[in-house]
Amino acid sequence: MDVIEDGRLADGPAVREFEAAFSDYCEATHGVAVANGTAALTTALRAIGIGPGDVVVTTPLSFVATANAVRLVGATPVFADVDPERYTLDPAAVRATIEDCGGEVDCLLPVHLYGLPAPMDELGAIAEEYDVPIVEDAAQAHGAELDGRRVGSLGDVACFSFYPTKNATTGEGGMIVTDDEDVADRARRYLNHGRTDSHVHESVGHNLRMTSIAAAIGGAQLRRLPRYTAARRRAAERYTEALEATPSVLAPIEPAGARHVYHQYTVRTPDRDGFRNYLESNGVDTGVYYPTPIHRQPAYDRAAILPVAEQATEEVCSIPVHPGLSAAEVEQIATLLGEYEP
Repeated sequence: MDVIEDGRLADGPAVREFEAAFSDYCEATHGVAVANGTAALTTALRAIGIGPGDVVVTTPLSFVATANAVRLVGATPVFADVDPERYTLDPAAVRATIEDCGGEVDCLLPVHLYGLPAPMDELGAIAEEYDVPIVEDAAQAHGAELDGRRVGSLGDVACFSFYPTKNATTGEGGMIVTDDEDVADRARRYLNHGRTDSHVHESVGHNLRMTSIAAAIGGAQLRRLPRYTAARRRAAERYTEALEATPSVLAPIEPAGARHVYHQYTVRTPDRDGFRNYLESNGVDTGVYYPTPIHRQPAYDRAAILPVAEQATEEVCSIPVHPGLSAAEVEQIATLLGEYEP
């Protein structure tokens, strides 16, 4: 009720409180709340100076918003292939892609896909070598860690989504986190029509503000996030244990030093259709994220050949891992996984 009684339904105290709490959670200095995850990406890219004529190396295996954001600021997304087990950007492929571009790229945009951090040490070394910033797409990875550091603190700026299906939600919403005060200031101006004072607009911007009600929901969700994450990890551990008896279905990996938060529990099997039919005939819903890599979408250049991503989109399948599952439901799914025969 406090947020309603305050009367400031946009950009009020609840927004500032949520920004501070979430940036602190991510071990970053500044948080900038926005209307959604796509707004976070476009605003962050603009804030670090990415625009027309620039080239951004990113992944073909993500929701299309990752690449769309690059195009929406006038830049060109160039896709590098993914690691066959991690499904995030493969550093060797990133380096090869940069070399194919003659070394002339302007930003790296890795995605922490399904809740698993991308290999940021290797990507960071490449970014340093070519003197380009890294924007983390952490829309699926709230609370994920790499070597004890949370995603959101591993690049120059990071972007989160609070869409209803994410590990934490505000209904719709997003957040930019960064240690760079200038980037945060530019982001704040852009999301509020370039405003620096009540009637002063120093630049052209947009209306991408988060509402105070959404921020209040976000604060409550953030307090629950450790519990939600623990539930996801318990379910994932049980599924992985069950899949030891099912060699035809590969469980997701958790590399040394990484802490997976399982936005999706994504397995891989050559007989995906048979596996999905088996689970769904036993009352377990499944999903495919994503059935078509971005570079094969009609809106993008279909000429690129990225065999690892293309093969993955034919074999990956996600099963329920959300924190609303009861212990009995988790056990039911685990039993089905252990009994599956292609």
